[in-house]
Amino acid sequence: MRIPKRVAVVGGGIGGLCLAHGLRKAGVDVAVYERDLSRTDRLQGYRVHINPHGAAALRECLPAASWARFERSAGGGGNGFGFLTEQLKPLLVLDPEEEQHYSASRITLRQVLLDGLDVRFGKRFERYSDNGTTLHFEDGTTATCDVLVGADGIRSRVRRQYLPHAGTEDVGVTAIAGKLFLDDAGWVPPELIVRANSIIPTGRAGMFLAAHDGLGETDAEGLLFDNVRPYLMWAYAAADLTVHDGLDLRREVLARIARWSPELCRIVAASPVDTISEWRIRSSKPIERWQPTNVTLLGDAIHAMTPMRGIGANIALRDAQLLARCIAEGGDSIARYEREMYDYGFAAVRDSLRAAKQFADGGPVARTIFKTVLRTASAVPALKRAMFAGQGD
Repeated sequence: MRIPKRVAVVGGGIGGLCLAHGLRKAGVDVAVYERDLSRTDRLQGYRVHINPHGAAALRECLPAASWARFERSAGGGGNGFGFLTEQLKPLLVLDPEEEQHYSASRITLRQVLLDGLDVRFGKRFERYSDNGTTLHFEDGTTATCDVLVGADGIRSRVRRQYLPHAGTEDVGVTAIAGKLFLDDAGWVPPELIVRANSIIPTGRAGMFLAAHDGLGETDAEGLLFDNVRPYLMWAYAAADLTVHDGLDLRREVLARIARWSPELCRIVAASPVDTISEWRIRSSKPIERWQPTNVTLLGDAIHAMTPMRGIGANIALRDAQLLARCIAEGGDSIARYEREMYDYGFAAVRDSLRAAKQFADGGPVARTIFKTVLRTASAVPALKRAMFAGQGD
């Protein structure tokens, strides 16, 4: 296939927008169709960890000015990682990595990515016809393209039509997450602020905590991209956690961690109710390879993964970088992209699924063994380096 004259990207998330920039830089005509009504519709969400691979994709695809803006607005995200008991006793602490990691506001990152692109807002994709060259939207309008890219997330309508046997499945783990604002919480133990931490209790549950500084940025029009208050994000996950209407989420977590460290209990208790939410964790079902066409998928639309490795956004950015390169080179671009994406994408799905089950569903014996391994690695530096090389990538 020659270099396409026009590429249509359905979905204006991190991966789809990064792809659009990469194609635009390569001289390919690209349009993004986004269901949100305006660029300010998604002013919500936690910060996202951008590892060196994700950062390389952004640097390659974005215009120089946009990359510089991203760097100014993103905080450092590579301050090490700790594994702690529920009483906050260290099992293993990993040193900061030499390569640059970033902690980016999802709000700010999306606004940076939107700049300079042809984004059609208020376009809810309904279906495609003519082998993917005609797009139909809920408002009755249509659009045409040579290549259609579904970047429309975990409930992708493009995937539903293109690969109806694909999709996601419940992994049996529920998470409850919240924010504690740090500007009035000087009592939080410093080890929970200087690095991200994973709490490994004896029971079938886990908790992740990561502090985020208050970096924000205002554009020329005065639009505040981010809430500038620093906060500590926490997420409690368990396999036997059932959420239902009327459940007091904060009270539920407090009841389950009542015998944990008093500081952890206080963090949950002091978190504003309106920052606390829950979700059932899902993961893409394994599927066989498919025959490439002029329709393809990226990010959560094809390989949604659990959040336990913190790499989902970075894999989507890798997709964008690779697909932009392949399309710009022409030839069997979609086949080359899907061949490579299938391997690393579904490997990441499997890896994050294992991490989720280990994090939230390990029995007492498995937990004891894991803690022993962590303590051993902590005492043997060479073993620690070998076991956790590339942690966060």
